[in-house]
Amino acid sequence: MSTLTGICVTAAAVMELSAGAGGNAAGAWRSVEDHREVCAISRSTVQAAIEVLAGTRPAQQLSRRLDPRCVASLQHRAALTRRAGTGGSRTAALLHRNPSVRSVHACRVSEHIYEACAVVVEEARIRAVALRIERSRAVWRVTVLEIG
Repeated sequence: MSTLTGICVTAAAVMELSAGAGGNAAGAWRSVEDHREVCAISRSTVQAAIEVLAGTRPAQQLSRRLDPRCVASLQHRAALTRRAGTGGSRTAALLHRNPSVRSVHACRVSEHIYEACAVVVEEARIRAVALRIERSRAVWRVTVLEIG
């Protein structure tokens, strides 16, 4: 038994649901596995992206997971965040400190596309993060990353 976005799912329940939907148990099981994988990828990618903004991780470490445009955008925002952090403001000094991903939710858009959101708690604030994840050549890649 596993928890999937707040819903308790067992292998038997998936098989029963898929049998009622035309008997495609393998397809339904693959969908559950994809959902788990996308949630795990979302969680680790969001954590790493916030660490890039904090200056504790280089953005290039995410180049295998993120689309090149997302990497460039993240690098630009990290540079702006570092520049803001050099000011005398206490809030600016606390930006992106001790980030923790609290929750991740994913929604299947099509067979090879998911959209996900995450809640990140930091020392000074709580952030929302949105992602679009697409599968190409059997690899999941983040094509859109929006950090609030």
